Amino acid sequence: MGAAQSGGPAGGGPAGGGPPGGGANAENVRRLRALSDLITPYAIRVAATLRLADLIEAGARRPDELGARCGADPAALERLLRHLVAKGVFAQPEPGEFALTELSRLLLTDRSDGGMRPWLDMDGGLGRSDLALSGMLQVARTGRPVYEDMFGRTFWADLEADPERGRAFDALMAAQVSLVADEVTTAYDWSDVRNVVDVGGGTGTLLAALLTKHPSLRGTLVDLPSVVETGRQDLAAAGLADRCAFHPGSFFSALPSDGDVYVLSRVLHDWDDDDARAILRRCAEAAEAAGPSARVLVIEQLVAEQGNSPMTTAMDLRMLAVIGGQERSLDEYRAIAADARLSLRDTIATESGRSILEFTG
Repeated sequence: MGAAQSGGPAGGGPAGGGPPGGGANAENVRRLRALSDLITPYAIRVAATLRLADLIEAGARRPDELGARCGADPAALERLLRHLVAKGVFAQPEPGEFALTELSRLLLTDRSDGGMRPWLDMDGGLGRSDLALSGMLQVARTGRPVYEDMFGRTFWADLEADPERGRAFDALMAAQVSLVADEVTTAYDWSDVRNVVDVGGGTGTLLAALLTKHPSLRGTLVDLPSVVETGRQDLAAAGLADRCAFHPGSFFSALPSDGDVYVLSRVLHDWDDDDARAILRRCAEAAEAAGPSARVLVIEQLVAEQGNSPMTTAMDLRMLAVIGGQERSLDEYRAIAADARLSLRDTIATESGRSILEFTG
């Protein structure tokens, strides 16, 4: 039905018509449309979830073949792939036949660098958090995360309820930590540290890097029981389990009191101020019991008063919408640490943009 018949905007359809005006204004409209596009991000995620790149690589290049192998409607797949061809993600060498490009090769599963597919898979460890972003209007109105309202459980409870999704999430976090682990092992002076307690350390990726780099170091891994068990297996496979203790449990509970350094790597940004204070208090209590030289390291991406990267601001909104956490400035970390009776002693910037904040009691 045309716009004149339906009374809709010029050009018809829910997207509206062409840009009003011309010249610089038209260019701004094009830019804003590109920034606000939702079709392409969701189409890419569907392609990742259905493993279309893997199927095309394996020889299924026509919509009927793809649909049969991934359990999807062939006509819908063809329309989705046509759009992704228009965006340069896939190619269409012949009518009705699709091929990979350098972009869609990033969606292949068995890549040595991990690729992008696990991060975009809507059935994976982070897929539902992407879907929760569609509730941003409610988040803006209430200031509260929307994940539980959409899925019936908090993000963390959802991971606990679905072990496969939980394992996928842990693997993604381990991959993320591995990108900056070398920086942490070298940017901070570990020479006088005997035992490091990695609080909320996931499956032990950072701890493994520290123990490997510093042979005299011992470590303790603290995380939920299922996560620690995976960490135990990974550290054993790396030949490091004999230098590591394992403490299954919550970081809202009492922590081991034998550490020289308590590390919180990308933990506090997952939580609101009240919970972040509670975690820091547990670290402060353990450090105080360990001795006067014990300290707490907080590793986070700091928010600046201005000039933040889009990656930092996007992560801040994700934290708000999904779990109620936030990225913070140095002053904000200093303030919540002070409430936990911790004082900032040093700040170390790393090449990746993360900062190591050293706190003492």
